Amino acid sequence: MTNVLWLQGGACSGDTMSFLNAEEPTACDLIADFGINILWHPSLGVELGANVQTLLWECVLGKTPLDILVFEGSVVNAPNGTGEWDRFADRPMKEWLHDLAKAASFVVAIGDCATWGGIPAMEPNPSESNGLQFLKRNKGGFLGADFVSKAGLPVINIPGCPAHPDWITQILVAIATGRISDIALDDLHRPQTFFNTYAETGCTRNIHFAYKATTAEFGQRKGCLFYDLGCRGPMTHSSCNRILWNRVSSKTRAGMPCIGCTEPEFPFHDLKPGTVFKTQTIMGAPKELPPGVKQKDYAVLTVVAKDAAPKWTDEDFFLV
Repeated sequence: MTNVLWLQGGACSGDTMSFLNAEEPTACDLIADFGINILWHPSLGVELGANVQTLLWECVLGKTPLDILVFEGSVVNAPNGTGEWDRFADRPMKEWLHDLAKAASFVVAIGDCATWGGIPAMEPNPSESNGLQFLKRNKGGFLGADFVSKAGLPVINIPGCPAHPDWITQILVAIATGRISDIALDDLHRPQTFFNTYAETGCTRNIHFAYKATTAEFGQRKGCLFYDLGCRGPMTHSSCNRILWNRVSSKTRAGMPCIGCTEPEFPFHDLKPGTVFKTQTIMGAPKELPPGVKQKDYAVLTVVAKDAAPKWTDEDFFLV
């Protein structure tokens, strides 16, 4: 039996909602098939008041083994580092988090807020929020750059706004079945099995991207979303087009641009007017290009690609 404790900090509960919609495996499968025991979860736990406090203290003191501590939401440190703006079970949440992280065999951060600080950590950051082991791309965060859990691993980061449900459940299964050592983490502590490729991988619009055929309207099934609508698919480490949402679709398949929500810089440009769903350009060329592509090479490629583009790149080839 693998004991899991799930807590929420400065969060919208979006990752919980995502988790409860997992399909491979489902949240029920975790319990029925993989021996996971959810000690407590904000939406699933039955304990209230003093009973929750007792459960938490038993985990801290080692009376109840804590195999996996899952944290969703940012760590709120305001005001003035006290954490009093986010109290839970008669203590600042950050104090529970500090004590429980030391007791846990594994610590898993779910969603952008828990991994990098997310939207709550945007300037001017009045809540003094940060992630568990990162603040944006800077390593450190609440637990510190050198933190490792009792199992010897740093915080396992599963970013996203929200994180894909199957990313969450599959990592929990990997830990519960003793196979987490098979999953390598990247330099941002993300499991490479989900984050070693870009969201563009598997996108149905890749051929339009190659021919520089664009669309400037949401919901269209033709044209690439990168050139006008600010799609960050070519620059975002994610498997959204390999592991589809609800096993059916993704943002780009639905005609909406990727917003890069698995990267530490999200939300990009701090949501300034005119920067959301609009490609930022210099002399007509995108300011930001896919990693490894040089501006000069891109300019040459654009001319060749557009000249070679077949007529069907302007057609809706999904029509029956």
